[in-house]
Amino acid sequence: MTNPEREFVTACHDDLRADLDAWLRIPSISADPAHAPDVARSAEWLAEALRRVGFPTVEIWPTPGAPAVYAEWPSGDPGAPVALVYGHHDVQPVDPLELWVHPPFEPTVVEGPDGPELHARGAIDDKGNVAMHLLGMRAHLAATGRDTPAVTVKLLVEGEEESGSRHFAALLAERRARLDCDVVVVSDTGMAAPDVPSAVVSMRGLAGAEITLRGPAVDLHSGSFGGAVPNPLHAMAELLASLHDEQGRVTLPGFYDKVRPLSDRERDLMARVPFDEQAWLAGPAAGSAAYGEAGFSTLERTGARPTAEVNGMWGGYQGPGHKTIIPAEAHAKISFRLVADQAPADIADQVRAWVDQRLPEGVTAEVLIGKAGVAPCASDLDSPGMAALRRAIAQAWDGDPDEVLYLREGGSGPEADLVEQLGAPLLFLGAGLPTDRIHSPNERVLLPMLHRGAEAAAHLWRELAGIPGRT
Repeated sequence: MTNPEREFVTACHDDLRADLDAWLRIPSISADPAHAPDVARSAEWLAEALRRVGFPTVEIWPTPGAPAVYAEWPSGDPGAPVALVYGHHDVQPVDPLELWVHPPFEPTVVEGPDGPELHARGAIDDKGNVAMHLLGMRAHLAATGRDTPAVTVKLLVEGEEESGSRHFAALLAERRARLDCDVVVVSDTGMAAPDVPSAVVSMRGLAGAEITLRGPAVDLHSGSFGGAVPNPLHAMAELLASLHDEQGRVTLPGFYDKVRPLSDRERDLMARVPFDEQAWLAGPAAGSAAYGEAGFSTLERTGARPTAEVNGMWGGYQGPGHKTIIPAEAHAKISFRLVADQAPADIADQVRAWVDQRLPEGVTAEVLIGKAGVAPCASDLDSPGMAALRRAIAQAWDGDPDEVLYLREGGSGPEADLVEQLGAPLLFLGAGLPTDRIHSPNERVLLPMLHRGAEAAAHLWRELAGIPGRT
């Protein structure tokens, strides 16, 4: 099967590849201050690429951190809806470098079982997902014969997503008048498999805590004092071991009070997503065993249920040989993934109450909570925008809109800020795959996924033209 959008995308595969070859060579690592000039250079590259595509308004928006790129192309149709595309142009660090088969900032094409793969840091997260919109816009105009898009298209591509989007909410508030829209299209996600047309419909929130336990005022000789005074590392081990009960549920007081239960419909939709747990364990899960909250599937645990994870713990002597001490302090970092109706602000009191309940005599605790967490967010499954997205994806995958499956993303991002500041519904259109090694060495994108993603974006602007606008 073919269509004008696909024909244009197919004819311009080399254009997409050339764009990515140039952009991916810029090491725009926002977490490393030494790469701040590279992040700025990445923004400049994207701004010039958007002008080349034809966007009449392209601006680089400075922040106290890394710059964002804004572009706008008004539709010539009066009253046309407005769509805002969100993405990011910064990338993760590349450590450990020795695990990369090819240099991370030298894009390399490798033939894989599902077609050609492009290997580089940022190949899919998120430069590939943004670059597909450059080709998608060109395909939309060529296929429809228009000189303006069927909907007004805005892009906001930030430069700090991989370092916590620290200035993103303030940027949205500052530029609020420019960002009015009827729908937000998030292009920082993916699909279940190359042959499974699907769309993310929710992302979990995030909150974090750092705990310090203190016992004696100084490190003590374990021979003279061992067994007679409390050991903060022992206390920390017991505390962290109690983070979950025997059913895999988080033990923080009140943690589940606001959790919105999964409906039968939601569980049925998740069960339709093809998932081979043994292949997942052998592949992306890297040999781990399945584990988690009793009564829920692995997909439900990773996308639709709240979780708590110990991210690190340390204290005492860690050098060569032995230093026989009772350490004065022990430390741990914990993160919490949150789901619908949970609020990051509630976690602080819950963590402190949990710690206070479990402190042994002679040990004191300090709990530090991140200044701001990330709220969970979700799409309206029955909205006109969602119906338009499913039609667009179905056309790119030669399928039926009713066959487009819904995914729940276990990770977290600044999408909740977009909802809070703009009040517009969310749609997710991404071309990533679970096997793309996002944030890991040898990140890759399957090029045929980007091609279909560009086609889906081209269809989406035509399909969204029929939804009611509110701006």
